[in-house]
Amino acid sequence: MSGRAGSTHVSHQTARPQALPAYRQDNHKPHSAILNFATEFNVSPLSGANLIMIVAYFENKQSITTHIPAVNRPSMSGIILLLLCAAIQPASAQTLKVLYNFTNGTDGGLPNYILVRDQAGNLYGTTEEGGDINSSNCNPPQGCGTVFKVTPRGKETVIYDFKDNPDAAYPGAGLSRDAAGNFYGTTFLGGTSNMGTVYRLDKTGKETVLYSFTGGHDGGNPFSTVIFDPDGNLYGTTEIGGDTEGCDIGDMNGCGVVFKISPSGKFTVLHRFNGYDGADPAGGLVRDEGGNLYGTTTAGGITSCHNGGCGTVFKLSPSGKETVLLKFNLPGTGGIFPNGPLIRDASGNLYGTTTWGGDMSCADQAGCGTVFRLDKGGKETVLYKFKDDANGALPNGPLLWDADGNLYGTSSLGGILSCNGGDGCGTIFKLTASGNITTLYKFKGEADGAHPNGGLVRDSAGHLYGTTQGDFQGTWGSVFELTP
Repeated sequence: MSGRAGSTHVSHQTARPQALPAYRQDNHKPHSAILNFATEFNVSPLSGANLIMIVAYFENKQSITTHIPAVNRPSMSGIILLLLCAAIQPASAQTLKVLYNFTNGTDGGLPNYILVRDQAGNLYGTTEEGGDINSSNCNPPQGCGTVFKVTPRGKETVIYDFKDNPDAAYPGAGLSRDAAGNFYGTTFLGGTSNMGTVYRLDKTGKETVLYSFTGGHDGGNPFSTVIFDPDGNLYGTTEIGGDTEGCDIGDMNGCGVVFKISPSGKFTVLHRFNGYDGADPAGGLVRDEGGNLYGTTTAGGITSCHNGGCGTVFKLSPSGKETVLLKFNLPGTGGIFPNGPLIRDASGNLYGTTTWGGDMSCADQAGCGTVFRLDKGGKETVLYKFKDDANGALPNGPLLWDADGNLYGTSSLGGILSCNGGDGCGTIFKLTASGNITTLYKFKGEADGAHPNGGLVRDSAGHLYGTTQGDFQGTWGSVFELTP
């Protein structure tokens, strides 16, 4: 556990940054507008924290791309902290059960993104670290990440250990499962050029790298889950690469791409972002019946917004024509920096979250994030603005529907504000179509975990399942079940 010990104390100031720093491009650290924006915040230290406890989106990107021995990994306390000041509300009635706690050993560490659940109730997911912790390719004892299974009784099995170049390494996204039971996913690094991969894992645990990115015109550093169409084609996004000459966002080596892989393995770039139409499409995609793809970019759009753009919502037709449906902008009341995949209702409305913006009176006028709806005409409605209180702050990951049209999600911070040095350890929330929020659970940072990330999956009885990034008792993330 020595890799998490010791936090860097940063003196607290209150000034808000006026602009984002220039993008930094190398093979080890991602560079989205969100990460740069957060890095510029003046912060206070994590009181008593020996764990890397931060917003899950930033935690994911930093931890899987540091690519140095874990014992030398810098503390994350200087990346992002919010000043939360609302009163603590009474605990919710729901019961949370931790199914499994990761140790960052051979069992994996730092689970991320939404889980996949099968008919028997088994849960499948990925961890950014752990697994083959003795491999020289994986910076011992860090490990290159795993694909895991957790049974309803809490037994964990590692299905696959990533090995790094030429194998895949550091999965930053979750899994997609086909009808035959094969899993598909992406890794941020690894592959022949160490710029990330798309992989398949069959039912026997045999892994096949379907494509290795070069970081050039084909893209690089994928950080989202792939999706299928009825013909078995895979679609996904990369954070960088693509238009490496025309990308107009700082010094990014390309603004990212949307790609397609056919069942025969043919790789095609469907769109290369240039900055003005978006940059860093880290949130993944959703597809409609006509084959159109929808997604978000965490940067780009109105590039003057925080010196790199505050993000977009886009549509990509089957022919590859891109339409920007929404450009987020200051003053930020409509949200800035969308950070996860969208979901779509039967009427064609899109729903998503932004990490920042909304109620600009909180988080030193940065905003604590939103849940938004975008109709087919491109009109945005903010359904909820997080307020630095017991309902949460900084929502992350995809939203989830129920049969009544309610939305469920997680926030990285907020909740019990005495947790995590006054920032809160995150929440699970429910939001009605009219925008009424209910906090279903507030994490304590104890045995229940802290900083949920990656969204939720729901069973027929209404139980919710998800992951956290750790707690303050020495674990490296957990898989949990919330009983209504």
